Amino acid sequence: MKKVISFFALAVAFSCSSAKTAVEQDNSNPTKYMNTITASELKTHLYIVAADSMEGRETGSTGQKKAGQYLISQYKKNNISFPKGATSFFQNVPAEALNKRYGDKLNSSENIWAFIEGSEKPDEVIVVSAHYDHVGVKNGDVYNGADDDGSGTVALLEIAQAFEIAKKEGHGPKRSILFFHATGEEHGLLGSSYYSEHPLFPFENTITDINIDMIGRRDVEHANTNNYVYLIGADRLSSDLDAICTLANAKYTKMDIDYKYNDLADPNHFYERSDHYNFAKHGIPSVFIFNGVHADYHKKTDTPDKIEYDALAKRTQLAFTIAWDLANRENRPVVDKK
Repeated sequence: MKKVISFFALAVAFSCSSAKTAVEQDNSNPTKYMNTITASELKTHLYIVAADSMEGRETGSTGQKKAGQYLISQYKKNNISFPKGATSFFQNVPAEALNKRYGDKLNSSENIWAFIEGSEKPDEVIVVSAHYDHVGVKNGDVYNGADDDGSGTVALLEIAQAFEIAKKEGHGPKRSILFFHATGEEHGLLGSSYYSEHPLFPFENTITDINIDMIGRRDVEHANTNNYVYLIGADRLSSDLDAICTLANAKYTKMDIDYKYNDLADPNHFYERSDHYNFAKHGIPSVFIFNGVHADYHKKTDTPDKIEYDALAKRTQLAFTIAWDLANRENRPVVDKK
């Protein structure tokens, strides 16, 4: 009997050890979940988000609100809720806040947020952001904003779904993740500015912002390939974050990283022109994932049929693997630069 019990105990111990090892391996290797992010699903979402019926998603417009309802429907479909401490998927941004800086006449609008709570360090939060507004209708023409920033908007849906699939299989993130769809970006980063003044989670507990803005096309600098990505800002505050981004790409997506717009002397000042800046200015390490500008930028011709969905999928996968590393690593990225 003792030998039988000992053998059984040994078998159980080995089984538990093997299960633990499998969990640890899955938490260190995101490949399975990265591959749930597909060009076909991104395309399905984007043809809805950037449809004519969304009327160009002008801040505070009926079309933008309709797009927002679609985003929320997808989070609900995947059983992803709004953040703890919030009462809905919306952070209301009043018209007064949207109009005070530039004297615009915008209607009130909403930031949209969804949340997956971390299993071990739930109070430490990673933000994955994209703006879901665009410039609306001009002279009767719908400006669909498929790349700007429909591409980043649908990327968030796929990244959230990938994390939720992992969570259901017992490999959820150790830190919490806030999926943040900002309003009012096209009018001066207004939605993310409002969040920075009214954060749901303390900024001292917000470890990084991964911002995705225009990742579905190629620019003239890369006319012969779409297997590239611009990374902007990762090294401005944290050498750790820069290393995390570089390693994630080297291990999983293997694109050419272009640092042209990361130059402090960049005359375009892209670092200051998307929503990550409202996190970075508060000392939160941030990276901006970007494909550069193209001939359809801010024109009515920025339509979903022109998106290169293979490139959109790959850049979305890169953002996911960066978030995965940040969510599961032992230490948060160190802020070692001013």
